[in-house]
Amino acid sequence: MKKLTTALLIAFIATALFAQGAAESKKSENVIKIGATPDPHVPLLQLVVDDLAAQGYKLDIVEFTDYVTPNEALESGDLDANFFQHIPYLDSFNNERGFHLVNAGGVHIEPIALYSKKHKALADLPNGAMIAIPNDPTNEGRALLLLQSAGLLKLKADVGLEAVPADIVENPKNFKFVEIEAASLPRTYEDVDAAIINGNYAIPAGLIATKDGLFVEGADSPYVNVIAVKAGNENNPGIVALVKALKSEEVTKYVAEHYPNGEVVLIK
Repeated sequence: MKKLTTALLIAFIATALFAQGAAESKKSENVIKIGATPDPHVPLLQLVVDDLAAQGYKLDIVEFTDYVTPNEALESGDLDANFFQHIPYLDSFNNERGFHLVNAGGVHIEPIALYSKKHKALADLPNGAMIAIPNDPTNEGRALLLLQSAGLLKLKADVGLEAVPADIVENPKNFKFVEIEAASLPRTYEDVDAAIINGNYAIPAGLIATKDGLFVEGADSPYVNVIAVKAGNENNPGIVALVKALKSEEVTKYVAEHYPNGEVVLIK
């Protein structure tokens, strides 16, 4: 009888532990683990934490300082989503790495700009000026397209969004280009004549595109920053709630107050 009682007790404990584990597992399904680069992505996500909590979702924000690791973590399943990249970069990354990441919703544009510590205007850039540009394919192309829009060079007609210096057909001032990791550009742009810096790295460095930039990307930019997820997860309720939260009036007011000079442009 004692053995039977012990067996029943063990069975009861096992059942209780199983039930607890199942409850914790169910609870964990309401956690959205999202990777993001710093300003403005992390602050925007922090702004919607309470909104999502009220809907039953815990937003777990993991900060990254590069463009590669958060995509690798998303593809491997270590993240549920990430927030740092624009659509051309996402498409290029998928093509290069065979990943399966998709756009779950566009949030904003961060206009890229040409900055210089040595020169005050485009016309001041000297012949043979050294210009630093991002070294990843899509942002490198974006930088060269910006210079073309500024009238400083001309690219092949059919080059598309992934231009490289070899695609330049007219370079009247004989600019030289140095390709640098995007995150390092704010730390190195003083060493060159000018540098084209992405918004999410320019903002933490205290650079304001419309104030400090010699030339700024237009508002019709195709480079919309998105919430990215693994294919098949874009319609998950938590992801849908996250995208909706980032389009709230609270976010709109925050952007208007903290980025009054057009550093961040929300899309509808």
